[in-house]
Amino acid sequence: MTDTCFMTTGDNCRIAYRLEGAEDRPVLVLSNSIATNLHMWDGQMPELARAFRVLRYDMRGHGLSDAPGGPYSLDRLGRDVVELLDALGIARAHFCGLSLGGFVGQWLGIHAPERIDRLVLSNTSPYLGPAPQWDELIRTLLSAPDMTTTADMFMRNWFPDRMLRGANATVDAFRSMVLGTSPQGLAGCYAVVRDCDLRRTLPLVTAPTLVIGGKDDKVTLASHSEEIAAAIPGAQLVLLPGVHLLNVELPVEFLGAVMAFLTADCG
Repeated sequence: MTDTCFMTTGDNCRIAYRLEGAEDRPVLVLSNSIATNLHMWDGQMPELARAFRVLRYDMRGHGLSDAPGGPYSLDRLGRDVVELLDALGIARAHFCGLSLGGFVGQWLGIHAPERIDRLVLSNTSPYLGPAPQWDELIRTLLSAPDMTTTADMFMRNWFPDRMLRGANATVDAFRSMVLGTSPQGLAGCYAVVRDCDLRRTLPLVTAPTLVIGGKDDKVTLASHSEEIAAAIPGAQLVLLPGVHLLNVELPVEFLGAVMAFLTADCG
């Protein structure tokens, strides 16, 4: 199955997803960064789909998924994944989330441990407060005439300067993802990050966990990755010499770390 499919959650939100790879392979769920969609993983799909049955989806508010109004909650984003797994008859899966997808991964590790085999948390944080900065971002976003300023901000946060100088097809593709994101959906997910504080509950994660961070990440700092790895019992930490979208900036190193972790023999 390579076409985009849809499922509807209990609160009547339509979620877009793709399921690729042989049916006899372990399932790996990929969860996107804020302001992107499931295509942020396109570069990793050829190799991942050889080893896993890969389920990737557009987080609510993003891509082809619905973007209902009002603030979203991390609980709701986490339950979207659980409901998607239920709809597809998937009892357990590996989970890899980057940025906001990593917030969702933390929630799943804490609140749905019976559904998670191994957990990869990339370029994420347990807390990105304080709240007023997010309230201002939401106000600015919803009052802007278009997404141009927001897209410029994300490009600066996501990529190193060398990728932002001159024409770059990869940067252009991600800029298009941001420009195509619903302002209402993005604002809803800003509220998720605003209201999220997982620092006290992270030690409840029992799944084998790999934490990946960027040494030059400007938003989810390397220290945030170190904090997560220190809080989750037995977690592994890999810091790469990049910024935020490490699967794009450093695809070989990122995929190497993920594959080594997911395919390692725990016995």
